Amino acid sequence: MPRFFVEPGQIRDGYIYLTGQDVVHITRVLRLGRGDRILVLDGRGKSYQAVIEDAGRTRVICAVTGEIPVFSSPGPRLTLVQGLPKGDKMDLIVEKSTELGISRIIPLVCERTVLKLEGDKLSRRRERWLRIAREASKQCRRPDVPEVDLPGGWDQALRDLDRATALIPWEEENVLTLKSFLRENKPREQVYVFIGPEGGFTPREVERARSHGVRPVTLGPRILRTETAGLAVVAMILYQWGDLGGRSDG
Repeated sequence: MPRFFVEPGQIRDGYIYLTGQDVVHITRVLRLGRGDRILVLDGRGKSYQAVIEDAGRTRVICAVTGEIPVFSSPGPRLTLVQGLPKGDKMDLIVEKSTELGISRIIPLVCERTVLKLEGDKLSRRRERWLRIAREASKQCRRPDVPEVDLPGGWDQALRDLDRATALIPWEEENVLTLKSFLRENKPREQVYVFIGPEGGFTPREVERARSHGVRPVTLGPRILRTETAGLAVVAMILYQWGDLGGRSDG
């Protein structure tokens, strides 16, 4: 059944109203019309079976025929705090971390960040990342879409760590390994992963994170690119503490 994401406000009184590119996809690409069935998701975990009642040029109206029970993913909600990389690397990071199961992405402006985004560029870039996240969620059949924040600084990234387990892979850490930390600890409801931009975090930034309870860990002898490091760490955490690799019976 074709799947479409909408904003929760597009679902009202038993009807779903689709607009924009979804209309083009439904009417011109899939050639669906009155009586055809689709699956609609609100991006927050709720899914609805719906039947098309009217397919116009600018709007498709569907009647809700049933609600699918919300799937609750086992394990913690994982937030990736990604040092803003150069070029379009963030596009790849958003897409692939969405596929892996990330819950939230915070683009972080660091001391070594090269990419400068100001004014309208900030909101336009965030809208692009949100579209990428939505398409990736649709492709991998996630019932939700991860949050993507506007790029911000350390105050934003360190704001909500009181109830979180937080890790920062750092090339100068040589004692605590990520493997040991994951095996010896149980996660809180929220897990934060801090990944530096090209050139990594500065010692001052790592110390600031450490002062807020973020634990530096080593990933081993290899230095990974920023677009590789975050995805590798996310995959390892979700394998150990989440549902990546299949659900555990206990």
